[in-house]
Amino acid sequence: MANNKPKVMSIVFLLLGSILSGNFVPGQKQVKATANNEKLLLSARSRVEVSEGSGKFRVVNSQLEWETSETAIIICDMWNRHWCKGATRRVAELAPYMNEVVCKARDKGVLIVHAPSGTIGHYKDHPARRRAQSAPKAANLPTDIGGWCRWFNEKEKKTGYPIDHSDGGCDCEPKCKQGSPWRKQIDTIQITDEDAISDSGVEVWNLLEQRGVRNVILMGVHTNMCVLGRPFGLRNMARFGKNVVLMRDLTDTMYNSRARPYVSHFTGTDLIVEHIEKFVCPTISSTAITGQRQFRFKNDKRPHVVFISAESEYGAAESLPDFAHELQMKYGLCCQILQGSTEKRGKERDYITGMEALTNADLVVLFVRRRAFPAQQMQYFRDYLDRGRPLIALRTSSHAFDTRGKHPEACVEWRNFDPEVLGGNYHGHHGSGPKCKVTAAERAEGHPILAGVQIPFSSNGSLYETSPLTKSTRTLLIGRIPNKEPEPVAWTNRYRKSRVFYTSLGHVDDFKNPQFRRLLINTVFWAIDKPVPKVETTAKRYATN
Repeated sequence: MANNKPKVMSIVFLLLGSILSGNFVPGQKQVKATANNEKLLLSARSRVEVSEGSGKFRVVNSQLEWETSETAIIICDMWNRHWCKGATRRVAELAPYMNEVVCKARDKGVLIVHAPSGTIGHYKDHPARRRAQSAPKAANLPTDIGGWCRWFNEKEKKTGYPIDHSDGGCDCEPKCKQGSPWRKQIDTIQITDEDAISDSGVEVWNLLEQRGVRNVILMGVHTNMCVLGRPFGLRNMARFGKNVVLMRDLTDTMYNSRARPYVSHFTGTDLIVEHIEKFVCPTISSTAITGQRQFRFKNDKRPHVVFISAESEYGAAESLPDFAHELQMKYGLCCQILQGSTEKRGKERDYITGMEALTNADLVVLFVRRRAFPAQQMQYFRDYLDRGRPLIALRTSSHAFDTRGKHPEACVEWRNFDPEVLGGNYHGHHGSGPKCKVTAAERAEGHPILAGVQIPFSSNGSLYETSPLTKSTRTLLIGRIPNKEPEPVAWTNRYRKSRVFYTSLGHVDDFKNPQFRRLLINTVFWAIDKPVPKVETTAKRYATN
Protein backbone atom coordinates (compact mmCIF):
# COMPACT_ATOMS: atom_id res chain seq x y z
CA MET A 1 0.00 0.00 0.00
CA ALA A 2 2.82 2.35 0.87
CA ASN A 3 4.36 1.77 -2.55
CA ASN A 4 1.18 3.05 -4.24
CA LYS A 5 0.96 6.24 -2.20
CA PRO A 6 3.11 8.40 -4.53
CA LYS A 7 1.09 7.24 -7.53
CA VAL A 8 -2.21 8.00 -5.80
CA MET A 9 -0.98 11.43 -4.76
CA SER A 10 0.14 12.13 -8.33
CA ILE A 11 -3.32 11.29 -9.61
CA VAL A 12 -4.91 13.52 -6.96
CA PHE A 13 -2.68 16.44 -7.90
CA LEU A 14 -3.36 15.93 -11.60
CA LEU A 15 -7.09 15.81 -10.97
CA LEU A 16 -6.94 18.92 -8.80
CA GLY A 17 -4.99 20.71 -11.51
CA SER A 18 -7.60 19.77 -14.10
CA ILE A 19 -10.40 21.14 -11.94
CA LEU A 20 -8.58 24.40 -11.30
CA SER A 21 -7.70 24.84 -14.97
CA GLY A 22 -11.25 24.21 -16.13
CA ASN A 23 -10.35 21.13 -18.16
CA PHE A 24 -12.38 18.90 -15.85
CA VAL A 25 -16.13 19.13 -15.45
CA PRO A 26 -17.81 16.64 -13.03
CA GLY A 27 -19.56 13.87 -14.91
CA GLN A 28 -17.77 14.76 -18.15
CA LYS A 29 -15.56 12.56 -20.26
CA GLN A 30 -12.01 13.82 -19.93
CA VAL A 31 -10.19 15.34 -22.87
CA LYS A 32 -6.43 15.30 -22.56
CA ALA A 33 -5.06 18.82 -22.54
CA THR A 34 -2.11 19.28 -24.86
CA ALA A 35 0.07 22.26 -25.60
CA ASN A 36 -0.67 23.58 -29.09
CA ASN A 37 1.66 26.21 -30.45
CA GLU A 38 0.10 26.28 -33.91
CA LYS A 39 -0.69 29.71 -35.30
CA LEU A 40 -3.61 30.93 -37.37
CA LEU A 41 -2.49 33.23 -40.19
CA LEU A 42 -5.40 35.54 -40.92
CA SER A 43 -5.78 38.23 -43.55
CA ALA A 44 -7.84 40.87 -41.76
CA ARG A 45 -9.70 43.59 -43.66
CA SER A 46 -10.75 46.92 -42.21
CA ARG A 47 -11.66 50.37 -43.56
CA VAL A 48 -10.07 53.64 -42.52
CA GLU A 49 -11.53 57.07 -43.19
CA VAL A 50 -9.37 58.96 -45.69
CA SER A 51 -9.67 62.15 -43.64
CA GLU A 52 -11.74 63.05 -40.60
CA GLY A 53 -15.34 63.71 -41.60
CA SER A 54 -14.78 62.95 -45.31
CA GLY A 55 -17.10 59.93 -45.32
CA LYS A 56 -14.69 58.22 -47.73
CA PHE A 57 -12.88 55.08 -46.65
CA ARG A 58 -9.95 53.08 -47.93
CA VAL A 59 -9.51 49.35 -47.48
CA VAL A 60 -6.63 48.20 -45.27
CA ASN A 61 -5.44 44.58 -45.18
CA SER A 62 -3.25 43.33 -42.36
CA GLN A 63 -1.80 39.97 -41.44
CA LEU A 64 -2.69 38.52 -38.03
CA GLU A 65 -0.83 35.67 -36.34
CA TRP A 66 -2.92 34.17 -33.56
CA GLU A 67 -1.95 31.32 -31.27
CA THR A 68 -4.69 28.69 -31.57
CA SER A 69 -4.59 28.07 -27.81
CA GLU A 70 -5.43 31.77 -27.29
CA THR A 71 -8.26 31.82 -29.83
CA ALA A 72 -11.98 31.03 -29.66
CA ILE A 73 -14.76 30.84 -32.23
CA ILE A 74 -18.20 31.96 -31.09
CA ILE A 75 -21.12 30.67 -33.17
CA CYS A 76 -24.04 33.07 -32.84
CA ASP A 77 -27.70 32.00 -33.09
CA MET A 78 -27.44 29.28 -35.73
CA TRP A 79 -30.85 28.01 -34.70
CA ASN A 80 -32.62 24.91 -36.01
CA ARG A 81 -35.48 27.11 -37.15
CA HIS A 82 -36.14 30.83 -37.54
CA TRP A 83 -39.50 32.61 -37.75
CA CYS A 84 -38.45 33.76 -41.24
CA LYS A 85 -38.45 30.91 -43.78
CA GLY A 86 -35.75 32.63 -45.85
CA ALA A 87 -33.52 32.97 -42.80
CA THR A 88 -34.07 29.30 -41.93
CA ARG A 89 -33.13 28.29 -45.47
CA ARG A 90 -29.95 30.38 -45.48
CA VAL A 91 -28.87 29.06 -42.06
CA ALA A 92 -29.26 25.50 -43.37
CA GLU A 93 -27.09 26.42 -46.36
CA LEU A 94 -24.43 28.05 -44.16
CA ALA A 95 -24.25 25.29 -41.58
CA PRO A 96 -22.23 22.59 -43.46
CA TYR A 97 -19.51 25.10 -44.39
CA MET A 98 -19.50 26.47 -40.86
CA ASN A 99 -19.17 22.97 -39.44
CA GLU A 100 -16.15 22.35 -41.67
CA VAL A 101 -14.47 25.50 -40.33
CA VAL A 102 -15.35 24.60 -36.75
CA CYS A 103 -14.01 21.04 -37.04
CA LYS A 104 -10.71 22.17 -38.56
CA ALA A 105 -10.30 24.96 -36.01
CA ARG A 106 -11.09 22.60 -33.14
CA ASP A 107 -8.44 20.16 -34.39
CA LYS A 108 -5.94 23.01 -34.32
CA GLY A 109 -6.72 23.75 -30.68
CA VAL A 110 -9.23 26.59 -31.02
CA LEU A 111 -11.95 26.75 -28.36
CA ILE A 112 -15.45 26.48 -29.87
CA VAL A 113 -18.29 28.28 -28.11
CA HIS A 114 -21.83 27.52 -29.30
CA ALA A 115 -24.23 30.37 -28.52
CA PRO A 116 -27.77 29.53 -29.74
CA SER A 117 -29.47 32.24 -27.67
CA GLY A 118 -32.65 31.37 -25.83
CA THR A 119 -32.22 27.61 -26.25
CA ILE A 120 -29.52 26.89 -23.68
CA GLY A 121 -31.92 24.89 -21.51
CA HIS A 122 -31.92 22.22 -24.20
CA TYR A 123 -28.26 21.55 -23.31
CA LYS A 124 -28.52 21.63 -19.50
CA ASP A 125 -26.90 18.20 -19.07
CA HIS A 126 -24.32 18.53 -21.85
CA PRO A 127 -20.66 18.56 -20.70
CA ALA A 128 -20.04 21.58 -22.95
CA ARG A 129 -22.77 23.46 -21.12
CA ARG A 130 -21.29 22.60 -17.72
CA ARG A 131 -17.89 23.77 -18.93
CA ALA A 132 -19.22 27.28 -19.54
CA GLN A 133 -21.08 27.33 -16.24
CA SER A 134 -18.10 26.17 -14.21
CA ALA A 135 -15.67 28.88 -15.25
CA PRO A 136 -14.80 31.03 -12.20
CA LYS A 137 -15.62 34.72 -12.13
CA ALA A 138 -12.91 36.68 -13.92
CA ALA A 139 -11.08 39.38 -12.02
CA ASN A 140 -11.60 41.75 -14.96
CA LEU A 141 -15.27 40.92 -15.62
CA PRO A 142 -16.71 44.03 -17.36
CA THR A 143 -19.69 45.63 -15.64
CA ASP A 144 -21.82 45.75 -18.78
CA ILE A 145 -20.89 42.40 -20.32
CA GLY A 146 -24.25 40.92 -19.34
CA GLY A 147 -26.32 43.18 -21.60
CA TRP A 148 -26.79 44.00 -25.28
CA CYS A 149 -24.58 46.65 -26.82
CA ARG A 150 -26.57 48.77 -29.28
CA TRP A 151 -23.67 50.87 -30.59
CA PHE A 152 -19.90 50.51 -30.41
CA ASN A 153 -19.28 54.25 -30.04
CA GLU A 154 -20.83 57.62 -30.77
CA LYS A 155 -19.38 57.68 -34.26
CA GLU A 156 -21.16 54.46 -35.20
CA LYS A 157 -24.37 55.67 -33.55
CA LYS A 158 -24.26 58.96 -35.44
CA THR A 159 -23.69 57.18 -38.75
CA GLY A 160 -26.38 54.57 -38.15
CA TYR A 161 -26.98 51.40 -40.12
CA PRO A 162 -26.56 51.40 -43.92
CA ILE A 163 -29.76 49.35 -44.27
CA ASP A 164 -33.28 49.68 -42.87
CA HIS A 165 -34.24 46.55 -40.93
CA SER A 166 -36.99 48.17 -38.87
CA ASP A 167 -39.58 45.80 -40.34
CA GLY A 168 -37.76 42.77 -38.92
CA GLY A 169 -35.82 42.07 -42.10
CA CYS A 170 -37.92 39.26 -43.58
CA ASP A 171 -37.27 39.10 -47.33
CA CYS A 172 -40.04 36.60 -48.08
CA GLU A 173 -43.26 37.24 -49.97
CA PRO A 174 -45.67 37.13 -48.24
CA LYS A 175 -43.79 38.15 -45.11
CA CYS A 176 -43.49 35.52 -42.41
CA LYS A 177 -45.20 35.82 -39.03
CA GLN A 178 -42.75 36.71 -36.29
CA GLY A 179 -42.27 34.45 -33.28
CA SER A 180 -39.68 32.33 -31.44
CA PRO A 181 -39.78 28.83 -32.94
CA TRP A 182 -36.11 27.98 -32.28
CA ARG A 183 -35.38 25.17 -29.82
CA LYS A 184 -31.68 24.42 -30.27
CA GLN A 185 -28.71 24.97 -32.56
CA ILE A 186 -29.00 23.39 -36.00
CA ASP A 187 -27.77 19.80 -35.80
CA THR A 188 -25.48 20.19 -38.80
CA ILE A 189 -22.93 21.96 -36.59
CA GLN A 190 -21.29 19.38 -34.37
CA ILE A 191 -21.01 20.04 -30.64
CA THR A 192 -18.36 17.99 -28.85
CA ASP A 193 -17.64 17.50 -25.17
CA GLU A 194 -14.55 19.69 -25.42
CA ASP A 195 -16.61 22.70 -26.65
CA ALA A 196 -18.62 25.17 -24.57
CA ILE A 197 -22.28 26.20 -24.76
CA SER A 198 -23.54 29.56 -23.48
CA ASP A 199 -25.51 32.61 -24.52
CA SER A 200 -24.41 34.58 -21.45
CA GLY A 201 -21.91 37.39 -21.85
CA VAL A 202 -20.75 36.83 -18.27
CA GLU A 203 -20.19 33.10 -18.74
CA VAL A 204 -18.46 33.54 -22.06
CA TRP A 205 -16.15 36.22 -20.68
CA ASN A 206 -15.28 34.13 -17.63
CA LEU A 207 -14.53 31.13 -19.83
CA LEU A 208 -12.34 33.13 -22.19
CA GLU A 209 -10.36 34.58 -19.29
CA GLN A 210 -10.01 31.18 -17.64
CA ARG A 211 -8.57 29.77 -20.88
CA GLY A 212 -6.32 32.75 -21.58
CA VAL A 213 -8.21 33.50 -24.79
CA ARG A 214 -7.33 36.91 -26.23
CA ASN A 215 -8.60 36.39 -29.78
CA VAL A 216 -12.20 35.84 -30.84
CA ILE A 217 -13.75 34.96 -34.20
CA LEU A 218 -17.51 35.56 -34.53
CA MET A 219 -19.63 33.75 -37.10
CA GLY A 220 -23.34 33.09 -37.43
CA VAL A 221 -26.48 35.18 -37.74
CA HIS A 222 -27.70 37.79 -38.00
CA THR A 223 -24.88 40.23 -38.68
CA ASN A 224 -26.84 43.44 -38.26
CA MET A 225 -28.58 42.30 -35.09
CA CYS A 226 -27.32 39.50 -32.85
CA VAL A 227 -23.76 39.12 -34.15
CA LEU A 228 -23.13 42.79 -33.44
CA GLY A 229 -25.23 43.37 -30.34
CA ARG A 230 -25.47 40.23 -28.22
CA PRO A 231 -23.62 40.31 -24.85
CA PHE A 232 -21.00 38.01 -26.43
CA GLY A 233 -21.15 39.85 -29.77
CA LEU A 234 -18.68 41.90 -31.77
CA ARG A 235 -19.26 45.23 -30.05
CA ASN A 236 -18.79 43.92 -26.52
CA MET A 237 -15.77 41.81 -27.42
CA ALA A 238 -14.17 44.83 -29.13
CA ARG A 239 -14.95 47.45 -26.52
CA PHE A 240 -13.75 45.27 -23.64
CA GLY A 241 -10.39 44.58 -25.21
CA LYS A 242 -10.52 41.27 -27.09
CA ASN A 243 -8.92 40.97 -30.51
CA VAL A 244 -12.11 40.22 -32.38
CA VAL A 245 -12.93 39.64 -36.04
CA LEU A 246 -16.04 38.72 -38.01
CA MET A 247 -15.83 35.78 -40.43
CA ARG A 248 -17.58 37.73 -43.16
CA ASP A 249 -18.52 34.90 -45.52
CA LEU A 250 -20.12 32.77 -42.81
CA THR A 251 -22.81 35.19 -41.77
CA ASP A 252 -26.10 36.64 -43.03
CA THR A 253 -28.30 39.67 -42.43
CA MET A 254 -31.96 40.10 -41.62
CA TYR A 255 -32.72 42.53 -44.41
CA ASN A 256 -35.73 43.02 -46.67
CA SER A 257 -34.52 44.05 -50.14
CA ARG A 258 -37.72 46.08 -50.59
CA ALA A 259 -36.52 48.46 -47.85
CA ARG A 260 -33.88 51.19 -47.95
CA PRO A 261 -31.42 51.26 -49.70
CA TYR A 262 -33.32 48.92 -52.08
CA VAL A 263 -30.46 46.57 -52.92
CA SER A 264 -30.36 42.79 -53.01
CA HIS A 265 -30.38 40.85 -49.76
CA PHE A 266 -26.75 39.86 -50.32
CA THR A 267 -25.65 43.42 -51.03
CA GLY A 268 -27.37 44.32 -47.77
CA THR A 269 -25.06 41.86 -46.00
CA ASP A 270 -22.03 43.35 -47.77
CA LEU A 271 -23.04 46.82 -46.59
CA ILE A 272 -23.23 45.63 -42.98
CA VAL A 273 -19.83 43.96 -43.31
CA GLU A 274 -18.39 47.26 -44.57
CA HIS A 275 -20.07 49.04 -41.65
CA ILE A 276 -18.38 46.65 -39.21
CA GLU A 277 -15.00 47.14 -40.89
CA LYS A 278 -15.39 50.91 -40.57
CA PHE A 279 -16.65 51.21 -37.00
CA VAL A 280 -16.26 47.99 -34.99
CA CYS A 281 -13.58 45.48 -35.97
CA PRO A 282 -11.81 43.81 -38.91
CA THR A 283 -13.21 40.86 -40.86
CA ILE A 284 -11.68 37.67 -42.25
CA SER A 285 -12.87 34.89 -44.56
CA SER A 286 -13.19 31.16 -43.95
CA THR A 287 -10.37 30.56 -46.45
CA ALA A 288 -7.89 31.26 -43.65
CA ILE A 289 -8.92 28.00 -41.94
CA THR A 290 -10.20 25.79 -44.75
CA GLY A 291 -7.81 26.80 -47.53
CA GLN A 292 -10.82 26.69 -49.85
CA ARG A 293 -12.72 29.44 -51.65
CA GLN A 294 -15.05 31.65 -49.65
CA PHE A 295 -18.61 30.53 -49.04
CA ARG A 296 -21.28 32.07 -51.24
CA PHE A 297 -25.05 31.53 -51.11
CA LYS A 298 -26.38 29.65 -54.15
CA ASN A 299 -28.99 32.34 -54.82
CA ASP A 300 -26.38 35.08 -54.87
CA LYS A 301 -26.28 35.56 -58.64
CA ARG A 302 -24.47 38.89 -58.62
CA PRO A 303 -21.44 39.11 -60.91
CA HIS A 304 -18.35 39.05 -58.70
CA VAL A 305 -15.81 41.80 -59.38
CA VAL A 306 -12.41 41.68 -57.66
CA PHE A 307 -10.32 44.87 -57.54
CA ILE A 308 -6.56 44.44 -57.11
CA SER A 309 -5.06 47.70 -55.87
CA ALA A 310 -1.37 48.25 -55.14
CA GLU A 311 0.18 51.58 -56.11
CA SER A 312 1.39 54.76 -54.43
CA GLU A 313 1.07 57.43 -57.13
CA TYR A 314 -2.59 57.96 -58.06
CA GLY A 315 -4.73 57.32 -54.98
CA ALA A 316 -6.22 54.03 -56.16
CA ALA A 317 -6.74 53.01 -52.52
CA GLU A 318 -9.31 55.82 -52.25
CA SER A 319 -10.70 55.87 -55.81
CA LEU A 320 -11.44 52.18 -56.25
CA PRO A 321 -13.59 51.65 -53.09
CA ASP A 322 -15.73 54.62 -54.12
CA PHE A 323 -16.18 53.25 -57.65
CA ALA A 324 -16.85 49.75 -56.31
CA HIS A 325 -19.56 51.18 -54.05
CA GLU A 326 -21.26 52.70 -57.10
CA LEU A 327 -21.20 49.32 -58.84
CA GLN A 328 -22.75 47.74 -55.74
CA MET A 329 -25.46 50.26 -55.12
CA LYS A 330 -26.51 51.26 -58.65
CA TYR A 331 -25.80 48.12 -60.63
CA GLY A 332 -26.08 45.25 -58.16
CA LEU A 333 -22.59 43.81 -58.55
CA CYS A 334 -20.64 42.04 -55.81
CA CYS A 335 -17.35 43.87 -55.32
CA GLN A 336 -14.28 42.83 -53.35
CA ILE A 337 -11.10 44.88 -52.95
CA LEU A 338 -7.69 43.31 -52.44
CA GLN A 339 -5.54 46.15 -51.20
CA GLY A 340 -1.77 45.91 -51.31
CA SER A 341 0.65 48.31 -49.67
CA THR A 342 0.52 51.96 -50.69
CA GLU A 343 4.08 52.54 -49.50
CA LYS A 344 6.74 53.49 -52.05
CA ARG A 345 9.32 51.32 -50.31
CA GLY A 346 9.66 48.93 -47.40
CA LYS A 347 9.47 45.21 -46.75
CA GLU A 348 5.65 45.14 -46.97
CA ARG A 349 5.57 46.85 -50.37
CA ASP A 350 5.17 43.64 -52.37
CA TYR A 351 2.81 42.02 -49.86
CA ILE A 352 -0.71 41.14 -50.93
CA THR A 353 -3.10 38.43 -49.84
CA GLY A 354 -6.57 37.16 -50.66
CA MET A 355 -5.90 36.42 -54.33
CA GLU A 356 -7.69 33.09 -53.93
CA ALA A 357 -10.83 35.21 -54.43
CA LEU A 358 -9.96 35.06 -58.14
CA THR A 359 -10.94 31.39 -58.25
CA ASN A 360 -14.61 32.36 -58.54
CA ALA A 361 -14.34 35.95 -59.82
CA ASP A 362 -16.26 37.06 -62.90
CA LEU A 363 -14.00 40.07 -63.48
CA VAL A 364 -10.71 41.48 -62.23
CA VAL A 365 -9.98 45.23 -62.20
CA LEU A 366 -6.25 45.87 -61.85
CA PHE A 367 -4.57 49.07 -60.63
CA VAL A 368 -1.01 48.12 -59.70
CA ARG A 369 2.37 49.78 -60.15
CA ARG A 370 5.75 48.01 -60.17
CA ARG A 371 5.03 45.21 -57.72
CA ALA A 372 6.20 41.60 -57.51
CA PHE A 373 3.62 39.59 -55.64
CA PRO A 374 4.31 36.44 -53.60
CA ALA A 375 4.54 33.47 -55.97
CA GLN A 376 1.37 31.74 -54.80
CA GLN A 377 -0.65 34.97 -54.97
CA MET A 378 0.63 35.71 -58.49
CA GLN A 379 -0.24 32.18 -59.57
CA TYR A 380 -3.90 32.83 -58.71
CA PHE A 381 -3.79 35.76 -61.13
CA ARG A 382 -2.13 33.78 -63.91
CA ASP A 383 -4.56 30.89 -63.43
CA TYR A 384 -7.46 33.33 -63.62
CA LEU A 385 -6.31 34.61 -67.01
CA ASP A 386 -5.51 31.09 -68.24
CA ARG A 387 -9.16 30.20 -67.61
CA GLY A 388 -10.13 32.89 -70.12
CA ARG A 389 -11.58 35.30 -67.57
CA PRO A 390 -11.85 39.07 -68.36
CA LEU A 391 -9.52 41.83 -67.19
CA ILE A 392 -9.75 45.62 -66.88
CA ALA A 393 -6.36 47.28 -66.31
CA LEU A 394 -5.94 50.93 -65.31
CA ARG A 395 -3.10 53.40 -65.82
CA THR A 396 0.06 52.10 -64.07
CA SER A 397 -1.04 48.51 -64.69
CA SER A 398 0.93 48.72 -67.94
CA HIS A 399 3.97 48.28 -65.70
CA ALA A 400 2.14 46.50 -62.91
CA PHE A 401 4.61 43.65 -62.38
CA ASP A 402 7.88 45.14 -63.61
CA THR A 403 9.97 46.05 -60.56
CA ARG A 404 13.13 46.33 -62.66
CA GLY A 405 14.48 43.45 -60.62
CA LYS A 406 14.00 45.16 -57.26
CA HIS A 407 11.85 42.69 -55.36
CA PRO A 408 12.12 40.07 -52.58
CA GLU A 409 13.25 36.58 -53.58
CA ALA A 410 9.92 35.06 -52.56
CA CYS A 411 8.06 37.32 -55.00
CA VAL A 412 7.78 37.10 -58.78
CA GLU A 413 7.54 39.60 -61.62
CA TRP A 414 5.75 39.48 -64.98
CA ARG A 415 7.85 41.93 -66.95
CA ASN A 416 6.23 41.38 -70.35
CA PHE A 417 2.69 41.63 -68.94
CA ASP A 418 2.03 44.83 -70.92
CA PRO A 419 2.70 43.54 -74.46
CA GLU A 420 1.70 39.96 -73.71
CA VAL A 421 -1.64 40.55 -71.97
CA LEU A 422 -2.63 44.18 -72.53
CA GLY A 423 -1.27 44.54 -76.04
CA GLY A 424 0.49 47.75 -75.03
CA ASN A 425 3.92 49.30 -75.33
CA TYR A 426 4.44 51.57 -72.32
CA HIS A 427 7.81 53.29 -72.49
CA GLY A 428 7.33 56.45 -70.44
CA HIS A 429 5.04 59.43 -70.19
CA HIS A 430 5.02 63.10 -71.00
CA GLY A 431 5.39 65.60 -68.18
CA SER A 432 2.46 66.79 -66.13
CA GLY A 433 0.98 70.16 -66.91
CA PRO A 434 -1.07 70.37 -70.10
CA LYS A 435 -4.49 68.78 -69.93
CA CYS A 436 -4.93 65.76 -72.12
CA LYS A 437 -7.79 66.00 -74.59
CA VAL A 438 -9.43 62.62 -75.08
CA THR A 439 -11.11 61.94 -78.42
CA ALA A 440 -12.59 58.89 -80.13
CA ALA A 441 -10.33 56.78 -82.35
CA GLU A 442 -11.17 56.04 -85.95
CA ARG A 443 -13.86 53.38 -86.36
CA ALA A 444 -14.50 53.34 -82.58
CA GLU A 445 -18.00 54.78 -82.96
CA GLY A 446 -20.69 52.36 -81.91
CA HIS A 447 -18.54 50.33 -79.54
CA PRO A 448 -20.58 49.52 -76.37
CA ILE A 449 -17.78 50.77 -74.14
CA LEU A 450 -18.32 54.30 -75.49
CA ALA A 451 -22.13 54.26 -75.21
CA GLY A 452 -23.37 57.42 -73.50
CA VAL A 453 -19.84 58.80 -73.00
CA GLN A 454 -19.67 62.44 -74.02
CA ILE A 455 -16.54 62.78 -76.17
CA PRO A 456 -14.27 64.70 -76.17
CA PHE A 457 -13.40 65.11 -72.50
CA SER A 458 -10.26 66.14 -70.61
CA SER A 459 -7.87 64.42 -68.22
CA ASN A 460 -5.42 66.00 -65.79
CA GLY A 461 -3.14 62.97 -65.86
CA SER A 462 0.10 62.99 -67.83
CA LEU A 463 -0.18 61.37 -71.24
CA TYR A 464 1.42 57.90 -71.42
CA GLU A 465 3.58 56.95 -74.38
CA THR A 466 2.03 53.67 -75.48
CA SER A 467 2.36 53.33 -79.25
CA PRO A 468 2.75 51.29 -81.28
CA LEU A 469 0.25 48.75 -79.94
CA THR A 470 0.21 45.08 -80.91
CA LYS A 471 -1.89 44.13 -83.94
CA SER A 472 -4.46 42.29 -81.81
CA THR A 473 -5.71 45.50 -80.15
CA ARG A 474 -8.61 47.77 -81.06
CA THR A 475 -8.05 51.41 -80.13
CA LEU A 476 -11.09 53.25 -78.73
CA LEU A 477 -9.72 56.56 -77.41
CA ILE A 478 -6.83 58.82 -78.35
CA GLY A 479 -5.08 61.32 -76.06
CA ARG A 480 -3.68 64.62 -77.33
CA ILE A 481 -1.52 67.32 -75.76
CA PRO A 482 0.02 70.35 -77.52
CA ASN A 483 3.10 69.81 -79.67
CA LYS A 484 3.22 66.04 -79.13
CA GLU A 485 2.16 63.05 -81.17
CA PRO A 486 -1.23 61.64 -80.12
CA GLU A 487 -1.20 58.39 -78.16
CA PRO A 488 -3.76 55.58 -77.65
CA VAL A 489 -5.27 55.93 -74.16
CA ALA A 490 -7.89 53.16 -74.24
CA TRP A 491 -8.11 49.91 -76.18
CA THR A 492 -9.35 46.33 -76.08
CA ASN A 493 -7.32 43.17 -76.58
CA ARG A 494 -7.53 39.40 -76.43
CA TYR A 495 -5.14 37.41 -74.26
CA ARG A 496 -5.72 33.80 -75.24
CA LYS A 497 -9.45 33.55 -74.46
CA SER A 498 -9.58 36.49 -72.04
CA ARG A 499 -11.35 39.71 -72.96
CA VAL A 500 -9.03 42.58 -71.96
CA PHE A 501 -9.47 46.35 -71.68
CA TYR A 502 -6.72 48.81 -70.81
CA THR A 503 -6.74 52.57 -70.30
CA SER A 504 -3.83 54.80 -69.35
CA LEU A 505 -6.40 57.09 -67.75
CA GLY A 506 -6.98 56.68 -64.02
CA HIS A 507 -5.58 59.85 -62.44
CA VAL A 508 -7.40 60.65 -59.21
CA ASP A 509 -9.20 63.51 -60.99
CA ASP A 510 -10.38 61.15 -63.73
CA PHE A 511 -12.52 59.30 -61.19
CA LYS A 512 -14.28 62.61 -60.49
CA ASN A 513 -15.16 62.97 -64.16
CA PRO A 514 -18.64 61.55 -65.01
CA GLN A 515 -17.45 60.66 -68.52
CA PHE A 516 -14.57 58.55 -67.24
CA ARG A 517 -16.80 56.81 -64.68
CA ARG A 518 -19.37 56.13 -67.39
CA LEU A 519 -16.60 54.69 -69.54
CA LEU A 520 -15.56 52.35 -66.74
CA ILE A 521 -19.11 51.25 -65.98
CA ASN A 522 -19.64 50.40 -69.63
CA THR A 523 -16.36 48.51 -69.66
CA VAL A 524 -17.31 46.43 -66.62
CA PHE A 525 -20.48 45.20 -68.34
CA TRP A 526 -18.71 44.70 -71.67
CA ALA A 527 -16.04 42.63 -69.90
CA ILE A 528 -18.55 40.29 -68.23
CA ASP A 529 -20.48 40.07 -71.51
CA LYS A 530 -23.62 41.77 -70.21
CA PRO A 531 -25.63 44.52 -71.92
CA VAL A 532 -24.28 47.97 -71.10
CA PRO A 533 -26.80 49.43 -68.63
CA LYS A 534 -28.75 52.61 -69.04
CA VAL A 535 -27.95 55.36 -66.58
CA GLU A 536 -31.12 54.78 -64.56
CA THR A 537 -30.44 51.04 -64.08
CA THR A 538 -30.60 50.04 -60.39
CA ALA A 539 -29.27 47.20 -58.31
CA LYS A 540 -32.60 45.35 -58.58
CA ARG A 541 -31.28 43.94 -61.85
CA TYR A 542 -29.39 41.32 -59.84
CA ALA A 543 -31.51 41.34 -56.68
CA THR A 544 -32.08 37.57 -56.58
CA ASN A 545 -32.95 36.46 -53.06
